[in-house]
Amino acid sequence: MFIFIFFLMVIVLFNVPFGYWRANVRKLSVQWFLAIHLPVPFVAYLRQHIELPWMGLVITSFLAAYFAGQYLGSGLYKRLRDNGPVSSSIFRDVVCRSWIIIIGR
Repeated sequence: MFIFIFFLMVIVLFNVPFGYWRANVRKLSVQWFLAIHLPVPFVAYLRQHIELPWMGLVITSFLAAYFAGQYLGSGLYKRLRDNGPVSSSIFRDVVCRSWIIIIGR
């Protein structure tokens, strides 16, 4: 059970950057489509790697973790956008903002 919950957290954390990217692009564009569908093979690989069956609870939990990561990423984008300019990369935005905080003190 611990491994199952661990992999759900990994899926959420893996999808946060893709949700961040998705929030920054035009809806139904190629980039939007890629931001949603690029993490799917990773999630499928994780499910096969831990050899979980195709049970309803497993699939539902993995889908919920997938969409939770997308939602958290888009929420983070909206929160950072309110405080200044942002790019499509969560990593770049977090590092740049961290340096500003360190230098500003």
